Amino acid sequence: MICELNIILVLKEMLSMDMDTLKAECLACTRCELCATRTNVVFGQGALDAEVLFVGEGPGQSEDEQGLPFVGRSGQLLDKYLFAIDLDREKNCYIANIVKCRPPQNRDPLPTESEACMPWLREQFRLLQPKIVVCLGRVAAQRMIRQDFSVTREHGQIIEKGGILFMGPFHPAALLRQPQNKPEAFADFTVLRDTIAAVCKHTYNK
Repeated sequence: MICELNIILVLKEMLSMDMDTLKAECLACTRCELCATRTNVVFGQGALDAEVLFVGEGPGQSEDEQGLPFVGRSGQLLDKYLFAIDLDREKNCYIANIVKCRPPQNRDPLPTESEACMPWLREQFRLLQPKIVVCLGRVAAQRMIRQDFSVTREHGQIIEKGGILFMGPFHPAALLRQPQNKPEAFADFTVLRDTIAAVCKHTYNK
């Protein structure tokens, strides 16, 4: 009961935050054990009026070192796909993760770690109010779209939930390991481009 009350109080406090205040609070987070091994909290990066939100599973080594999402080899690949469909993390989209601290050895986040960190992402979601959420890879897609979501079978599909459009393409790191999937991934991003053009008001008009 005390734990549930504390969570309710935290959520009520968050409702009055703007993104800068939220980030400052997040940078001091000690809600799970990942805080003991991190170098930096990786809060997120992008346009504060973004209609398109990209969500990964968690930071890797490069992200932990720099405090920014998707800045390693997988991030460089992601930027190429973004550029191909006229997206720019600084101008017209936002990038975040399920967990804000790097799991040791880049393992999947534990359920307890994801649950402890989700209030940060939920508040980012509330502040951004995106029209489209792109869940990069299995962990993000199964957390945000559906627990049994299969990237292999369902990548490229647009799924509506609560008035928001979701998509679960291959994670860029998976594409580095399995480059034969890159053509399919590019096709997914062309679907994303067409969806943005259809439903977003200012992403391509900034």
